[in-house]
Amino acid sequence: MRELHSFGWYAKQLKGHLPKKAFRPDPGKLLGGAAYLLITTAAMLGIVFLSLPLPVNLLLSLIIGMSFAAMGFLGHEILHGTVVRSPFWRNTLGGLFFWPLCTGPRLWRKWHNMSHHVHTQHEEKDPDTWLTDTAVRKNAMLRLIYRLPISVRAFFEFATQTVMFTLHSLRMFKTYASEFKSNAAPALWLQLLLPWITWISLLLIAGVTNWIFMYLIPLLIANGVVMAYISTNHRLNPQVEINDPLANSLTVTVPKWVDVIHFHFSHHTEHHLFPAVNSTYYPLVKQKIKEYWPHLYHEMPMSKALIALWKTPRPYFNGKNLIDPSRGEVYGTLGNGLTESGESASTRAQ
Repeated sequence: MRELHSFGWYAKQLKGHLPKKAFRPDPGKLLGGAAYLLITTAAMLGIVFLSLPLPVNLLLSLIIGMSFAAMGFLGHEILHGTVVRSPFWRNTLGGLFFWPLCTGPRLWRKWHNMSHHVHTQHEEKDPDTWLTDTAVRKNAMLRLIYRLPISVRAFFEFATQTVMFTLHSLRMFKTYASEFKSNAAPALWLQLLLPWITWISLLLIAGVTNWIFMYLIPLLIANGVVMAYISTNHRLNPQVEINDPLANSLTVTVPKWVDVIHFHFSHHTEHHLFPAVNSTYYPLVKQKIKEYWPHLYHEMPMSKALIALWKTPRPYFNGKNLIDPSRGEVYGTLGNGLTESGESASTRAQ
């Protein structure tokens, strides 16, 4: 593997190329958030009061789900401090836009900002990195699962993306709750419980059928959209000891209008270099990265990245490779044999 550099090493060389306003909060993004809240509320009211046919309710569920996902992307940006700087409004608004995904702002900042961003793709310290071949071999249930053909595992892996963000968020609560000081525990628990209380109350008020269209189906859609990005952000990249965003992160390309409504979440390498920069300037960061380190930068269309995820196994082997434990076949990661067309030749593990 090539020599690695920290994200600060890259950021130091690029920072002077960015305008000062790129580092200022952009509260104008809250207008987009307000639009998503209005759309979601109107769609939910339509489901409850208009007795719409099934196809229309499904369409409204899709709209709500896509709005939930976009609100999550905005909440992510707010909690990085790029929309508002006031801690009170940052946490309040971040919590509001993460409400559909039932993730509290205090937990998110601990899990995402302070752990994932600091230790990205570190085998032991990154809470979001995938498991290793060693972990599979030590767990009887995982050994059984990984005896299934890779295509079957890929199918179930993709299917579970519709619930994975919510489940992982609950797992992160269990992981980090004990690390908060006692005086912060009540707020942490309230931020976990209040969203669930809200959505369960909606079930009781609106009825099961309406709730399925208003929340359950949209939640599955939102999880799927969010996880399509999260899964491609890092899982095709190697695990690393040094937090090098050009080694451990992937930027996916999507249509420009999708970038706009998703607050440029696709620019993930850029985000890991400058998490406190207004995401509107990530295309400029991408341009500068390509000028300085075109041979190190990883970029792939979202569709090809998802196909590559389907074709390659998930457990890591020796950090820089992926392995199919059932067949002993080793696949490369980005920068280690996996091409940006999504192709990786397999070899037998030694």
